[in-house]
Amino acid sequence: MDFAKLFAFLEALQSNNNKSWMDANRKWYQEVRNDFILWLDDLDHALAEIDPEYYPTPGKKGINRINNNLMFHPHKPVYKDHFGAGLDKAPNTGDFYVQIGVSECMLAGGLWRPDPAKLRSVRDAIDYNGEELLRILNQPDFRKRFGGLYEDVRLKGTPKGFSSSHPYLDLLQNKSFAVTYPLSRSQVLGEDFEELIIKVYLEMLPFRRYLNEAITV
Repeated sequence: MDFAKLFAFLEALQSNNNKSWMDANRKWYQEVRNDFILWLDDLDHALAEIDPEYYPTPGKKGINRINNNLMFHPHKPVYKDHFGAGLDKAPNTGDFYVQIGVSECMLAGGLWRPDPAKLRSVRDAIDYNGEELLRILNQPDFRKRFGGLYEDVRLKGTPKGFSSSHPYLDLLQNKSFAVTYPLSRSQVLGEDFEELIIKVYLEMLPFRRYLNEAITV
């Protein structure tokens, strides 16, 4: 994958973020998108080789739409400034997310603002065995790589059904359970980019497995 070409397209798109420009440059968009999908296919195979529980996710299935949802976010630009995809995307689980963009590149995983049923399942898992989640989050290598949970909206009070003196109240108050690893453009363009992705994937795996077990068991 020639990520320099991907960045060039996205930069041009952000300077001309409208449907007329996209229609005029549809061939360019399709070429970059198809290259990204092929790269995702290769990454999908590589991850499947190192994780026996990996859920195969072809690039066409994992890639996200480049259009913003203007129905719910009418003030956003027509098109996103990145290509994103979810891999290891088993039904009703949290995936492994890859984003390559102009303003932000990152790897991420977990659950971002899950629906009430999934959120309750995660909180029940923490109530039952929050010590295990804390152990994962506090591993030195994990903290060095991800720095802790992604900071998002939180409850100010106590979740319904739990005590205000709960030993894991700080965890229970989260509405998102995700971690991110920011990428520099030089890392994306580097020869060892895929090796870095695999390393981050493996370091994130215990955290993602904890959450996925919570919402599927």
